[in-house]
Amino acid sequence: MPIAVYVLGLAVFAQGTSEFMLSGLVSGIAADLGVSLSAAGLLTSAFAVGMVVGAPLMALSSRTWPRRRALLLFLAVFVAVHVVGALTPSYGVLLATRFVGALANAGFWAVALTTAVSMVPDRLKGRATAVVVGGVTIACVVGVPAGAVLGEHWGWRSAFWAVAIVSLPAVLAVLRSIPGGRGTDAGAAPVPVRDELRALTGPRLRPVLLTMALVQGATFCTFSYLEPLLTRETGLGAGWVPVSLALFGAGSFAGVTVAGRFADARPVAVVATGMTALALGWAALALAAGRPALALALIPLLGMLAFGTGTALITRVLGLASGAPTLAGAFSTTAFNLGATVGPWAGGMALDAGFGYRAPVWVSALLMVLALLVAATTAKGRRPRAGERRPSAVHRSADGRL
Repeated sequence: MPIAVYVLGLAVFAQGTSEFMLSGLVSGIAADLGVSLSAAGLLTSAFAVGMVVGAPLMALSSRTWPRRRALLLFLAVFVAVHVVGALTPSYGVLLATRFVGALANAGFWAVALTTAVSMVPDRLKGRATAVVVGGVTIACVVGVPAGAVLGEHWGWRSAFWAVAIVSLPAVLAVLRSIPGGRGTDAGAAPVPVRDELRALTGPRLRPVLLTMALVQGATFCTFSYLEPLLTRETGLGAGWVPVSLALFGAGSFAGVTVAGRFADARPVAVVATGMTALALGWAALALAAGRPALALALIPLLGMLAFGTGTALITRVLGLASGAPTLAGAFSTTAFNLGATVGPWAGGMALDAGFGYRAPVWVSALLMVLALLVAATTAKGRRPRAGERRPSAVHRSADGRL
């Protein structure tokens, strides 16, 4: 595996810390800025909205740029907005910095995913994807709990300063390790945008993107409100929040690692198994939230299932969208973060309606049921007609299509 792939994972670690760390800071932000918990939770949604809008927009804007220049520009903007966020006393300004930071993060993700898979042979594309996504899971293991500790002892602003500082080594690493070539192969004409969009909006890819959005919506719905769930429903002290976030991150890292090794060979089996287990797992957490030992045992398992399934879905999208070398990563990022937008919003609505702190977990279970229905309907629609043979494994194409 080229060292540049791991460098991309390092940069994603810094950005993933910012994206996820608010799950341990919402109470402090709400109290400091005088807003509700659901309003503080919308900071996560604002970041996700920026990712949804920014992924295709930034990918299109930078499609003819040298990859290294694009990645460095996105990282520089990301650092700058975190400095502003750490200084502002205004909720509105903080909300705006989350959105702009997400635009930069989305651009980085879109370029990073396509760059990583372009540097490895087909048999390693799933593993390269896992390395990049693995940066997020390491953020969950190390960065997010560290942000929660900083927030508890020195205030939530210290976590924003930490993200800006940690991002600086990533800037240097990208500068030294990433090739400076353009987004398309050297000597090759860029694929027309219309052709890329046609490939990405085909009938085989749309259900996969929708499924990815629902799976991530379920993950972010509970994750955004994990801190109030644990401290106000489970009965754990504030000191357990970083531990719980680290457990979730450790499970996520395990899930990404496993998915990276099996997603290339059996993407459908990995996704189907993970989705079914997630639907049951979120329901189990909702039922067991009042039992600390059981809740703590379920958290890493759900992290493993959520990120393992998400990685397999990203790998499948990149395989099915081989005709869209520039926008495939952007659409994957958009679907991923569309779920991250809807999830916290739906969880916040359930909280505001007075359904209690377990309500976001039940919403996560419902979203997984919807994801399973989409997948089942799609599979039913692809069943061969009478007398028509289903292609066997030996007839699969190199990118995983049937």
